Order: sequence, then C-alpha cells, then structure tokens
Amino acid sequence: MNKFSIIIPTFNEIDNIEILVKKIFIVLKKYIFEIIVVDDNSKDGTKKILKKLKLNNKRFNYFVRKNLNRDLSKSIILGVSKTKYENIVVMDGDLQHNPDYLPKICQIFSRNDLDFLVCSRNFKKRYGLSFTRFYSSKFLILMINFLLGKKISDPMSGFFIFKKNFFKSNKDYIYGNGFKILMSLIYSTKRKLNIYEQKIIFKNRFNNKSKMNFIVLFHIIISLIYYFILRLKR
Repeated sequence: MNKFSIIIPTFNEIDNIEILVKKIFIVLKKYIFEIIVVDDNSKDGTKKILKKLKLNNKRFNYFVRKNLNRDLSKSIILGVSKTKYENIVVMDGDLQHNPDYLPKICQIFSRNDLDFLVCSRNFKKRYGLSFTRFYSSKFLILMINFLLGKKISDPMSGFFIFKKNFFKSNKDYIYGNGFKILMSLIYSTKRKLNIYEQKIIFKNRFNNKSKMNFIVLFHIIISLIYYFILRLKR
C-alpha cells in the first residue's frame, strides 16, 4: 500500500482545522499517512490547536511561517520539503474539501501510474461557491486554457495529489507565489501529463471567507504571463 503525506495550508482556521484533522484520521485509518499543516502565522489561536494536535498524534506535524507575507504556494512548498512520503495530497483547511473523498482518490492514485489526480469542481452548478467566485473562476480557467493550452478542466483546484519527484524535477520552472499552486505545477513542464480528474462537490466554506481577492488575482495574472512566455521559449 502506498504512503501519503497530506499538506494543509492554514490561516485563521481555529474553528475548522481540528475537525478536519480528526476526520482525516477516521477516513484514512487503513492507510499509512502523515499530516503536515503549514500555518501562515494565524492570529486567532489556530497555533494552539496545532500544538495540541501534535501532542496527541505522532503522524501529525505543523510549521509556522512567521514574519512573512501570506502565501499559500510558499506554504505548500515548505510543506513538501518536510514530507517523508513520495505521494503528496494537498487540500485546504476550511472544510470545503471534503475528507470523505480521500480514501477513493488515494486508492485511484495508488493503482494507476499518474502524475496528478485533481479533484475538479463541477462548474455546471454553484456548489459551495459564491456567485462572484463561481463566475470569476470560470473566466480565469477560460483564459488559462486559451493562453497556456488546456491540460485539465480545473487548473485552479486546491485539492489534488502529485508525486514529490515531479516537484523536484520541475522546481526551477515553478512560479512559487500566490494561491493557485496546481496551475504552477502542471504548467512547469512541457511534457504531456497523465492526469486523472475526480469530480467533486465543494462543501460550503465553514467559519471563514473566500480567499479570492485582488492579491490572488494579481498572482494568477503574473503566473499566466510567466507561463505564456515560458511556453513561447520552449
């Protein structure tokens, strides 16, 4: 059975992270795994929860990015450097990514020779997404597909599995800033990738607000330009 490192970036998730971690331990009880939380220096008491979780679980660890600008991509990159397993799961800490999907997607990834397994949102309906986030995401995905070429239906998903060796092999071409690291990963290479898409239904965000803001959009636009230029050079 393959082993998995689950990376969860957090910022002010005091109401969510303990629920999520406990649920992961329940649904993946038949798997060998570790959970690594990378926190962007939360101010709401999240760090106290993380400390308590670490005391109670040998397969749980956390790291805090202090005195740094909030950046989900950098948090995940730090998390990757701390993992001990080859198969890496990335998911959000706000409970929009339902941990009930984990056994299924881990099994699919284990049984197939995949570069990525991406949990793609269903854009036919607005499950768990605000009106603004739903249509802005659809527009941005359209632009990504037009400028960079379509590789998957949801390159901005934050719930996916990949191999650590892929990251190591392509890290020099990864735009490691912003909040949409999946896009950076899959467009860091020009080779055709073996990607499996698992359609999921997003749950409503619990006790938190959307991360979609001008900083997120800025980094998406910069990464679009970066990978478009990289594509032309190749």
